[in-house]
Amino acid sequence: MNILIINGSPKGKYSITLQTLNYLEKLHPEHKFSVIDAGQKIKALEKDFSKAKEELEKADLIIFSYPVYTFIAPCQLHRFIELMKENGVSVSGKFATQLSTSKHFYDITAHNYIRDNCFDMGFKYIKGLSADMDDLLSEKGRKEAEDFFDYVCWSAENDSFEPIPKAPAAFEKVLATVPECFEEKTGDVVIITDCEEDNTSLKNMIDRFRSVLPRKTRVVNIREYPFSGGCLGCFSCAVSGKCVYKDGFDDFLRSELQSGEAIVYAFTVKDHSMGSRFKMYDDRQFCNGHRTVTMGMPFGYLVSGNLSAEENLRTIIEARAQVGGNFLAGVATDETDPDKEIDRLAKSLCYALDNKYVPPQNFYGIGGMKIFRDLIWQMQGMMKADHKFYKAHGQYDFPQKKWPRMIAMYAVGAMIGNPKIKAKMGNKMNEGMLMPYKKILDSTDKK
Repeated sequence: MNILIINGSPKGKYSITLQTLNYLEKLHPEHKFSVIDAGQKIKALEKDFSKAKEELEKADLIIFSYPVYTFIAPCQLHRFIELMKENGVSVSGKFATQLSTSKHFYDITAHNYIRDNCFDMGFKYIKGLSADMDDLLSEKGRKEAEDFFDYVCWSAENDSFEPIPKAPAAFEKVLATVPECFEEKTGDVVIITDCEEDNTSLKNMIDRFRSVLPRKTRVVNIREYPFSGGCLGCFSCAVSGKCVYKDGFDDFLRSELQSGEAIVYAFTVKDHSMGSRFKMYDDRQFCNGHRTVTMGMPFGYLVSGNLSAEENLRTIIEARAQVGGNFLAGVATDETDPDKEIDRLAKSLCYALDNKYVPPQNFYGIGGMKIFRDLIWQMQGMMKADHKFYKAHGQYDFPQKKWPRMIAMYAVGAMIGNPKIKAKMGNKMNEGMLMPYKKILDSTDKK
């Protein structure tokens, strides 16, 4: 086969992810491999996409290769996919798959994003491989990569691929109305958007929210920010928190965006995500490392587009708030009744601010932070700012620190493992488990 690798890493040939595909190329000289360094050369590709289009259209199999950045693929790969669609690349009927490396922090949402865009372009999509960054260094990891490639080749030979989902129902935006507002307001709610001048629907949603929210708001349009580029994954910020770019975004992020009392994101759904500009904004926040610096701050979303048909994007929206320790006050869309949804979001956001409401994390938040906790503990020598933050906020909650409970569980395990003792215990074990809770309920009655 003629296999084209779309290298989405901004590191180009130094990409860790790419090394797995280099390894597979050495094992399979019967196939012709070529690479487009989409991540490293995205600005050049924006100027001239003709050669990339030619390579894409003559390939038999296309492999999207990338490191997972903040829930999805790097913004450079986002932009490459946008360029594929904008340039009308003819890839319908071709096979496509993906290979990512990460520490498995929301690799599933990254893979779903690539998969959904493959469906858009008519690819015959084959389920990809999500590898750990270090997998190629182990015999087990190499075997998994080899098995994956064998499966991809078998799928192509046998015309086997993931079923293409049914297209969502036709969608028409409902314009929000904008009431006048004359009340005095205090506070500082930041609305971050990439809204274009002619995007009437999203502009109306923003204007209505600003009108009905009984707090001061300010709008920051990241489309106007002079970004030098997307995150390079260079880790120059790991110790100092200072980005290698000189465009001042790290200072702007901390002083102008994260200094508010709440953040509301306003965007139009594009290519199953918030779009490449918002992804650049997300990726560049890596100057904060893995530190949940906005925890306790409520978030909200104003979304123009058919969000109900975007299960993966809805998962990302919830997971981002959960991992960050933020209350998701609501998501208002222009699908059916934007006025009602925007008003509800405004009220919920105010309640959270007035009452400092921060609910406990669910699986999305707890599971994600455990991955980060273990990662930072292992890499504390390099990620010094993250390590200091995790120590200060008690995020190194390793299970082995709970020795009394572990010893008690050994005792319980020994008792219930003995049939005679277990028979004599009867229902006393359940009663014993409820004793601490009964104590709380009894003390509540006395208040």
